[in-house]
Amino acid sequence: MDQLTKYLAVGRRKESVARVRLIPGKGDIVVNRRPYEKYFLRETDRIIVTQPLVLTNNSNKYDVFANLSGGGMTGQAGALRHGISRALILAEPAFKDVLRKQGYLTRDPRSKERKKYGQKGARKRFQWTKR
Repeated sequence: MDQLTKYLAVGRRKESVARVRLIPGKGDIVVNRRPYEKYFLRETDRIIVTQPLVLTNNSNKYDVFANLSGGGMTGQAGALRHGISRALILAEPAFKDVLRKQGYLTRDPRSKERKKYGQKGARKRFQWTKR
């Protein structure tokens, strides 16, 4: 791998989209031009982001540069994990089985259920009074 090698991938979850660049390096993760520790303030989100790199023992082998847009913090963390996993497969196809088994390559299909008319929300009804 030379220094010009880079792997591009897109990850998605809910309304979030993560455009990921994976470059051989020393393990930095930069999200929207900030270190990921400063971007993701919750520890759980930081753990989610690094899961594919830890699983494949590549925490110190690649630098990750990502642009995130849409959704909330947890959705963006999930999208970033999805994108990093896809980029790792482009870098080393042998990781596909390991990442697939953990479910990091599957786009999470869950999304917000729409609000229905005549109701307060997606499921909740307006209060009913007998008299």
